[in-house]
Amino acid sequence: MLGSLILLWICVCLLFLHLKNQRPKNFPPGPTPLPIFGTIFSLNLQNPLKDLERCYGNVYSLFIGSTPAVVINGFHATKEALVTKAADFSGRPHYTLISDFTKSKGLIMADYGPGWRARRRFSLLTLRNFGMGKQFMEDRILGETHYIVEQLEKSAGNPLCPESIFHNAAANIICQVVFGRRNDDEFIKLMIHPVTEMSNLITGPWAVLYDSAPMIRHLPLPFMRVFKYYENLVKDLINEHRKTRVPGEPQDFIDCYLDELDKKGDFDPSFSEEEMIVCILDLHFAGTDTTSNTLLAALLYLMNHPHIQECCQQEIDQVLDGKDQASFEDRHNMPYMQAVIHETQRMANTVPLSGPHCTTKDTELLGYSIPKGTLVIPNLTSVLSEEGQWKFPHEFNPENFLNDQGEFVKPEAFLPFSLLNEIKSSS
Repeated sequence: MLGSLILLWICVCLLFLHLKNQRPKNFPPGPTPLPIFGTIFSLNLQNPLKDLERCYGNVYSLFIGSTPAVVINGFHATKEALVTKAADFSGRPHYTLISDFTKSKGLIMADYGPGWRARRRFSLLTLRNFGMGKQFMEDRILGETHYIVEQLEKSAGNPLCPESIFHNAAANIICQVVFGRRNDDEFIKLMIHPVTEMSNLITGPWAVLYDSAPMIRHLPLPFMRVFKYYENLVKDLINEHRKTRVPGEPQDFIDCYLDELDKKGDFDPSFSEEEMIVCILDLHFAGTDTTSNTLLAALLYLMNHPHIQECCQQEIDQVLDGKDQASFEDRHNMPYMQAVIHETQRMANTVPLSGPHCTTKDTELLGYSIPKGTLVIPNLTSVLSEEGQWKFPHEFNPENFLNDQGEFVKPEAFLPFSLLNEIKSSS
């Protein structure tokens, strides 16, 4: 009797989960989901999103556990969602690993709205005031460039892992702007370690498990310690700034944020210490990880294409004409170098799936009905390698960014960090 009741209970649960996994009317098509597991067993490990695109078209759906998700492929579908109907697709999901850690605060994982706009405006203004686009920042970048060259020259003829060199250089720049620390190797290592770990976590199997299995989210999972460690580290730095800063005379991003908190007091929920911690993480991640990975990709591609190296060197020698180093203004006279940099970003594809979005209201996309609150995943890889959008979609070739006259042009399909006004593409 007990066995029959247990079996009946299991059947009822499976039926409930099966019904829960049914697609709404006129929802994008996709593989049939299984209770609990969703569509994970329908994915080809080699290139799952490309295979599903061939089968179901540019807009299709998956189930991450019991959560429905719409995957957007190709330039036209992506542009319709993230530009034409930007407001409809500007939400952020509140049930993923990264959104739970950030509590949907900060810049990258916060919902689009007045608070997000205020923080973004403040952050961009502060970054500009502390050197972004100014001579000060240019000098700092040139200094880090000399550091990279020195490290590469020291290793000439020996095996080399350039990842740490690029990571340290990128981190040194962003740490100076955000934390006011210069050339502090121990501090850089202290800050890099948790950010690197978090980057690996949110793009690895733990994130997939966390997002697809709600029942484990309240368990004391081992990886949560790295999130707490970073939070405590930044809190200590904020407290240190509180003791040493002179109000109205900010030396870095943290000082500026503390000045802003003094002005607004407790009347503006858009600005708080919690928001500041997540903003710092966003800036740190955006300014370190994507930059260092793009530099690493540039090194690898140029090593494999020596003829492109030669063309770069010829243009640099011609434009500099005896000068020791390039300046930011020289870019206007270096169309080939600009093309190489942008082609590196296209092929490096450092943010292949953009950030997760969700719909803010019931909407439509290419004739399909997308209910409010649906998880949306823009597949930027499909845009950056889409045939018909690029001259050479599947190879590293600067001609993708040059017209017939050799002038630099930026195709519409160049979306390395997503089309929304996120901090990464804006700063």
